Amino acid sequence: MSTAHAKNLVMNNYPKKKYSTKRKNPRKKQFSTGYRVTSSSDLRSQIAPKSISQSRKDISDWQKALKLANLAENPKWHTLQQLLDVVCEDALLSSQYENRLLKVLGHKGYIYNKDGKIDEKQSELIQNALFTEEINTHIFDSNLRFGSLVEFYHDKNTEELKVELISRDNVDPRNGYFYPNYTDDKHIKYRELKEYGTWLLEFGSHKKGLFNKAVPHVLFKKFAQSCYSELCEIYAIPPRVLKTDTADTQAMERGKKMMRDLGAAAWFIIDEHESFEFAQGVSTNGDVYNNLIKLCNNEMSLLISGAIIGQDTKHGNRSKEDSSKDMLNVLISRDLIHIAKQWNTKIIPALKNIGFLKGEVYYGYEPTQDLELLWKITSEVLPYKEVDNDWFVETFGVKVIADKKKVKNQDKDKLSLNGNDFFI
Repeated sequence: MSTAHAKNLVMNNYPKKKYSTKRKNPRKKQFSTGYRVTSSSDLRSQIAPKSISQSRKDISDWQKALKLANLAENPKWHTLQQLLDVVCEDALLSSQYENRLLKVLGHKGYIYNKDGKIDEKQSELIQNALFTEEINTHIFDSNLRFGSLVEFYHDKNTEELKVELISRDNVDPRNGYFYPNYTDDKHIKYRELKEYGTWLLEFGSHKKGLFNKAVPHVLFKKFAQSCYSELCEIYAIPPRVLKTDTADTQAMERGKKMMRDLGAAAWFIIDEHESFEFAQGVSTNGDVYNNLIKLCNNEMSLLISGAIIGQDTKHGNRSKEDSSKDMLNVLISRDLIHIAKQWNTKIIPALKNIGFLKGEVYYGYEPTQDLELLWKITSEVLPYKEVDNDWFVETFGVKVIADKKKVKNQDKDKLSLNGNDFFI
């Protein structure tokens, strides 16, 4: 009997162990292999740093970026997000954006109890927290940059709760993928992580990208500015032409030196038997570029502010500016509603689980008031009704020392004319 046959007989005599096909305590949320996830998912430290190209962008780059972001499998958003970073450097767009953002952040948020009263202690805690303004900014940006993914963490030195934006270059907001290296296809499904909803919070939607609509306007504006600068450089400076014997080396060298020393205008040397003529072009002083720049500025203002504010000084008027500001205030009110909804549905439940807040509370803003109209009404009521001094100081910021004393018994002689003294 062979050794192999004897080994098979021995192995067949052992009872076969039955293995269960059911997994014990199956994990509902799977993690991608190769990446460590801590109590706070720590996605921010897994991002591989990359060098970013600073080449000039055009419409073809925008179209390529959109195609990469809309791929069916493993879409990549880094090209589009990096293009949006370039777009945000435009002076007017950044000015309009910061104007609207600062007005939103200027409204103070409060924590309310379930009975509708302000929780002073927890409101002060939120208002003094370092992450409050930062997280409100990320919520505001979520409608401009195809969403925002943020991560809470405790500072190693101070143990303070902080928040950090996960780089949009490494996030696919449509499928919920996080790419530690956005040039690689390995990813983490961050919406399936156990930290999602507590340490990891997501705002906005991949369908909302207001800055993406401004891309062509910014690119065309850059093109117009570039052409305008070239026109300013060569405007009213005709090129110089030198005719000489091009076969004579010494004459050519003397001609080149002379043309270089005469100035910075364009020049060229042709043979004395050759001729060169300029075609008659369209004479312009740059109005065509000015009109294109103005058009792009107006379109960007309409996108961010809903109106053209403070730009047309030639045909502008106060009524037009007031109506434009009213439109901007409507957008700001909508932004405040959006921020409050994100706090109540995502941030407050997360802060409760972390232990930062407690109780049945919700986030909100005090109702805005038209101070100009309120002052007019108050001033008309003052002669007939008494107004609470504390409310008056808090609303209008005018310090009230005391009520003005009323003169009940006035001297009639001082208020009437004396017949004896009427004529002098």
